[in-house]
Amino acid sequence: MSEFVSQPFEALVLAGPTASGKTASALALADDLPIEIISLDSALVFRHMDIGTAKPTLEERATCPHHLIDVVDPTERYSAARFCEDATRLIGEIRARGNVPLLTGGTMLYLKALHDGLSELPEADPALREEIDREAALRGWPALHAELARLDPEAAARLKPNDAQRIQRALEIVRLSGRSLADNYAQRVEQPRPRLFMIGLEPAERAVLHARIAQRFELMLAQGLVEEVRQLRERFALDPELPSMRCVGYRQTWEHLDGLYDRAELRDRGIYATRQLAKRQLTWQRKFAEEWPDFVRIDCLRPDLVEAVRVQVLGALSGAAWPA
Repeated sequence: MSEFVSQPFEALVLAGPTASGKTASALALADDLPIEIISLDSALVFRHMDIGTAKPTLEERATCPHHLIDVVDPTERYSAARFCEDATRLIGEIRARGNVPLLTGGTMLYLKALHDGLSELPEADPALREEIDREAALRGWPALHAELARLDPEAAARLKPNDAQRIQRALEIVRLSGRSLADNYAQRVEQPRPRLFMIGLEPAERAVLHARIAQRFELMLAQGLVEEVRQLRERFALDPELPSMRCVGYRQTWEHLDGLYDRAELRDRGIYATRQLAKRQLTWQRKFAEEWPDFVRIDCLRPDLVEAVRVQVLGALSGAAWPA
């Protein structure tokens, strides 16, 4: 599609909170354009995790090519840095085929990293992580959170005392660098940053989105989320602190299988956690809208959502709706 290649952006982005209609809108665009979808979702990268991630079905994926889905096993990790590398490569390859790269999903950290660039953080140090884990086993994560508060009060203030994964990484960075997280994040890595035309879906009424979230999580339970997690635990050497099992829905199901609460409470906790995720995603999007003049916002509850997205995208491709 030569006219796309000539535009002042290299890829389209359709972001938004969970249950905002991103998948339907993205697939509808494939009716008009030679779309190839790049998943902007940190949960869809995991193989064998289909129900709780609301992974596009095989039929949906047959509509147009999909990328960055089923990339790693649940025992592995997939970072924002790897996403930026993979997404930048895929954007180039898709454009070289004359097609339109469309990034869609709700992992706002990935979108920010792709747009703004990555911070030059120290690489993970397995020995130091083991040392921190041993300290946590002896003293508890609240004690390590208190240590982080002494070393980096600003970072500690953003974390809960039992947020093991984030406390571990924050302590690791501070101990390795001798600098606060803010100072580390200020150091930017020189890397290609593809130019993006970005659309963010968000609800005019939060209560409607909450109702959708509840309906969606109940459907996941009906489709067999509990059995999916049970089989994952039997097949892989998993623990609840792995990124895969920290995904919304999976953490709550893990705790249910451990006997911490019944299925009714699993439903309530899963819905609440998903609502909190949506709240965080919308907070990210508000910041994007403030900081990035090229961020277009569309009410995801409007009845003509698919057409509204289509008009924005086709207008952008023709040069008519490129934001000032």
